[in-house]
Amino acid sequence: MFRSFRFLQQQPLWLTSLFSFGFLLLVWQMVVTWGKYDRFILPGPLDVWRQFQLVVADGRLLTHSLYTISEIIPGLLIGFLIATPLGYLLAKSPLAERFISPYLIASQAIPVIAVAPLLTIWIRSTYWARVLVAVLVVFFPILVNIVAGLRSVPQEYYELFHSLRASQWQIFRKLEVPAALPVLLAGLKVGATLSVIGALVGEFVQPKSQGLGFLLITARYQFKTDLVFVVLLTLAAIALSMYGFIALLEKRLLRWRDQR
Repeated sequence: MFRSFRFLQQQPLWLTSLFSFGFLLLVWQMVVTWGKYDRFILPGPLDVWRQFQLVVADGRLLTHSLYTISEIIPGLLIGFLIATPLGYLLAKSPLAERFISPYLIASQAIPVIAVAPLLTIWIRSTYWARVLVAVLVVFFPILVNIVAGLRSVPQEYYELFHSLRASQWQIFRKLEVPAALPVLLAGLKVGATLSVIGALVGEFVQPKSQGLGFLLITARYQFKTDLVFVVLLTLAAIALSMYGFIALLEKRLLRWRDQR
């Protein structure tokens, strides 16, 4: 058994992932068969695959997926653009941290699902209300990683740059950004997956005839469990794709660390 695990570890990532997915489908089908579940309660992989083919053929899955993605990506980018300068301010200014941090921490005790209805009242645009929900979900994890990355820079490095009479811009560009980048990209990975949840919460709270959230609600009310599984797997695929894109970006941006 241990030799099998070692064999899988030596294989390419795509082959290991394919094996893992196949094993998951096998276990899923065994649970359905042995448990004798009705399709209404727990559909099998083949039932979900047939439903997937139907919604792909009529174009519903692609249409709703593209609309949800159009909410996810702006939510992630806006959250990143807000969290980056604020995180730098908190990391560099103890006074700003004293004033702002309590409010940021307290805001995390309030569930987004409780704030989302207020956003739909305050913001007339349904689309931007959903995007803002994604921003709220993404913002804090990225902010925390930015602060942690900047504070991880050793003080000796600052002293070295000051001794070389480096300007503040040179310190920022050649010391702080490379030092904080690994932690920042790790936070961006977390934010990429959370942005999918944020967009979905926004679609739940502000239902409209577009988006995977709307398709999920429709499938639930129509008791189409196989369609529910199709939507959930599609959301998982979107999250994995965004995570993989940022992982590739991380590998490219941190190439200097691997070479060293």
